[in-house]
Amino acid sequence: MNLLAVVYGIFAYVIFLPTFLYAVGFVGNLFVAKSIDSGATTALPEAIGVDLALLGLFAIQHSVMARPGFKRLWARIVPPAIERSTYVLLASLVLILLFWQWRPIPTPIWTVTDPRIVLLLQVIFWLGWFVLLLSTFLLNHFELFGLRQVFASAAKRDLPLPEFRTPLFYRYVRHPLYLGFLISFWATPVMSVGHLLFCAATSGYILVGIWFEERDLIAVFGDRYRCYREQVGMLLPLRSGRARTR
Repeated sequence: MNLLAVVYGIFAYVIFLPTFLYAVGFVGNLFVAKSIDSGATTALPEAIGVDLALLGLFAIQHSVMARPGFKRLWARIVPPAIERSTYVLLASLVLILLFWQWRPIPTPIWTVTDPRIVLLLQVIFWLGWFVLLLSTFLLNHFELFGLRQVFASAAKRDLPLPEFRTPLFYRYVRHPLYLGFLISFWATPVMSVGHLLFCAATSGYILVGIWFEERDLIAVFGDRYRCYREQVGMLLPLRSGRARTR
């Protein structure tokens, strides 16, 4: 069973990794066959309806499965060692469905033509993905994506209790991972109607997700997180003082 859990965890991560890379190309209209602005177009009402349904499905799967209450119920069906890997696998499959069924709405909202500003936006786009990816490693990339859990189970080791830390970016913003997403989504020289719909929906989802996530973090860390929230801005370093935790 432990060996199967390791194989399953690796499989989930192998599915996640190209899905993540495809997401970069999808949002940036780079390298991929079907991106946020490419592919066959359909009638506007159909495109909006399908795209919102796909984004809603991702939001529901991503948020509901991350809640502690759902995890407790889910643990009756899925062994704890592969709970995170299952979450990662299902999230990846929903994203693949979104990429496949996305209906582009390529009508431009804005188009930047100055090559200097285009270059600047492209740099910001890649900076956002860099901040996002580095933030996962600042926490624990392999635990976040389920590999640490399956290998610990195979080695018959218990994972340590959650530890509250604020490395690097986390000293200045509470959610640099989400900030990386927002930067990458919005930094584009060509903003189409479809891209704007994607950005607006995902930005709203991120704000709602932060509210739920911080409620869960307060339940785990209590006053330590409340103090941190008072000292450090949610997405921008707008508040004075630094978190005194490590």
